[in-house]
Amino acid sequence: MHEYSIVQALLNQCEDIARENKATKVTKVVTKIGAMSGVEVHLLQTAFDTFKEGTVCEGAEFVINYQKIKLRCNDCECEFEVDEARYSCTQCESINVSVIDGEDMYLMSLEME
Repeated sequence: MHEYSIVQALLNQCEDIARENKATKVTKVVTKIGAMSGVEVHLLQTAFDTFKEGTVCEGAEFVINYQKIKLRCNDCECEFEVDEARYSCTQCESINVSVIDGEDMYLMSLEME
């Protein structure tokens, strides 16, 4: 499960940001997870809950904002979102589309004390 290594990297990033801001505690971690990121949301939550103990994030709320796949049609320039990998424009039905969001995981914000 690569979610464990993702959480380890996330916790390291939180530690670094807290240290840079002279914070001793992170109370909230907000992330954005794309539908095509390959990250299993429930496994990520479990990994965070498991590994946050003993870190600056101990006791922190973990918020996961799920990002649908956002596509742009290269023919009619329509932008639209889908839940699954369905690669045809909702307006003109062209399959000439580009993914513009939903492939990555981002740390969006931290609340610190």
